[in-house]
Amino acid sequence: MKTKHMLRTTLAGIAAVMALTFGMAQNAAAHCDTLDGPVVQDAHKALEAKDITPVLKWVKAKDEKAVKAAFSKALAAKGANAETAHHQFFATLVKIHRAGEGAPFTGLKPAGAVEPAVAEADKALASGSADALVKLVTDDVTAGIKHRYERAAAAYKHKDESVAQGREFVEAYVEYTHYVEKLHMDATGKAAHGEHKEPGKQHGGHAGHGADKH
Repeated sequence: MKTKHMLRTTLAGIAAVMALTFGMAQNAAAHCDTLDGPVVQDAHKALEAKDITPVLKWVKAKDEKAVKAAFSKALAAKGANAETAHHQFFATLVKIHRAGEGAPFTGLKPAGAVEPAVAEADKALASGSADALVKLVTDDVTAGIKHRYERAAAAYKHKDESVAQGREFVEAYVEYTHYVEKLHMDATGKAAHGEHKEPGKQHGGHAGHGADKH
């Protein structure tokens, strides 16, 4: 019974970390859904210039016809109808863009709904320097590692004193190791964008410290 209970605790810890990672991925994927995101920004430029070229890069060739039709309607709209038509064009464009990436579309998000790191990444491209972006991400990663390490290290000292303290350590250990593993795999390019590798398999066929190890 004790073994089964510990296994459930371990699995719960893994699930929590996976949920956190998935949530972060979902937020990042939603960047193009925002009214101040790069897709809608290019849509504004296209409408102002009466030239659809700036937005076509965001969709696949097979979807150009639908985007051009929505663009024409937006250009033709006048007066009070113009704002609504423009918004419909933005929504159509973003929906088609995300469908091309295999991502869902639940409507346009308000301006400012972008994760700080993504906003800083856009600023870096516009400014020609990644220094502020590197500092932002590095500071947050450093704090994240230290927080999880300190929790795991404190629990490590007492992990064999009782079952309860052992389980506390396992929970902290799982969160700590999976956090640093995910960071390192992303940093070294071993985990492709949007790809879910089988536990324990790394780039080049080397065994990793996967979820099946805990």
